Amino acid sequence: MTSPLFGWFQIIRLGLIQACLGAVVVVTTSTLNRIMVVELAFPALLPGALVAWHYAVQMVRPRMGYGADKGRRSTPWMMGGMMVLGVGGVMAAVSTIWMATEPVWGIALAVLSFSLIGLGVSACGTSLLTLMAKQVPDQKRAQAATTVWLMMIMGFAITAGTVGKLIDPYTPEILLKVSASLSLLTTCITALCLWRLEKPTADVAPENKPTAADFKQTFKEVWSEPKARTFTIFVFLSMLAYSAQDLILEPFAGAIHGMSPGKTTQLSGWHHMGVLFGMLAVAGASTRWVAGRLGSVQAWMVGGCVFSAIATVGLSSSALVNMTEAWPLKANVIFLGIANGAFSIAAIATMMRLAGEGGPGREGTRMGLWGAAQAAAFGLGGLVGTAASDLAHALLQDSRSAYVAVFAFQSLMFLASAVVAMRMRAGDVKPSEMSLDNHVLWKGGSTS
Repeated sequence: MTSPLFGWFQIIRLGLIQACLGAVVVVTTSTLNRIMVVELAFPALLPGALVAWHYAVQMVRPRMGYGADKGRRSTPWMMGGMMVLGVGGVMAAVSTIWMATEPVWGIALAVLSFSLIGLGVSACGTSLLTLMAKQVPDQKRAQAATTVWLMMIMGFAITAGTVGKLIDPYTPEILLKVSASLSLLTTCITALCLWRLEKPTADVAPENKPTAADFKQTFKEVWSEPKARTFTIFVFLSMLAYSAQDLILEPFAGAIHGMSPGKTTQLSGWHHMGVLFGMLAVAGASTRWVAGRLGSVQAWMVGGCVFSAIATVGLSSSALVNMTEAWPLKANVIFLGIANGAFSIAAIATMMRLAGEGGPGREGTRMGLWGAAQAAAFGLGGLVGTAASDLAHALLQDSRSAYVAVFAFQSLMFLASAVVAMRMRAGDVKPSEMSLDNHVLWKGGSTS
């Protein structure tokens, strides 16, 4: 007997859980980052490496999703993941405080803490998306994805502002109290939101418990699905391009356009506002009143990537000597944000649809595969963006040429993403075209 599909009340409850997840993560990736670099005078490489490590740990997402599939319930994985995340968040605060007196032991504890954070995010986030894929009706997927992600962004903003006020002036004791209180609060909210959210099922028989061998076989079968594999490539390429721009947009505006730190921060805010508008546009276009009239979700996904590439070319063009002052940089960045938001939400809605298309019982494994691709892209994105900028500057001996080269590379990645998305949309990805050997990856890459 299948469970009834979710309405808006259930979707909002999932959004609250996503907001709780984001609330714990934002403290570890922003507040603790600043304390390590400013108050403790550690190199910025340290928090950067810890954040990259928490993304690397998320390569376990497919295994987490498989566990939810075999258990036939996502609730235990979501609750357990949030608890592990909360413990990791408190330990991260403790490790940061410890670094002041025992740097080696503090850093070692930080590595363990960020490992727990990565595991918690993997278990909770993957299972949440799996539950959405199974329980949210087709016609509500884009709106549901937008709602959940907007609530996560709200969680970021509210937590960052509140924690910022509570720990000012900074003392180690206050940091520890705030971190522990936040983890306890988010765990309690998650427990309340999960209460009777998912219909209980019978216990899994011992012979059906997940094993390593079963997982390997299931993962191979999911990877052999043409659409699942092609969408994995799309997620990696598009998220790599998306994340690579984050760390170079503000330095670019300062170095090339002469903006002050305050102005570049505002520019980043305009980009986020554009992302929000793009998300809402896709959600609105998929409502029952205008469904089909403004294009399909797949069309928004392809178009978002194409316009992201165009917007990135615009940023590259603005670096030209005779264009710097006249170029409408603010409008360009807002346009980039709208395109980014459109393809992101369209991709999430597509992800929810594709999770169930290859057959029931493997939604979690597919979600885990795509989540791992996104984590890998975000982990590499910051490194690729900054490293490519430094390398281009060293080779070309000119900041303008370096940024032109980096933004041009990002444009190519966005266009490659659009081509991969078009192949899925056209339905021309056939099993005969793509096999499990290395030739598959090369052929998929060449088409992009």
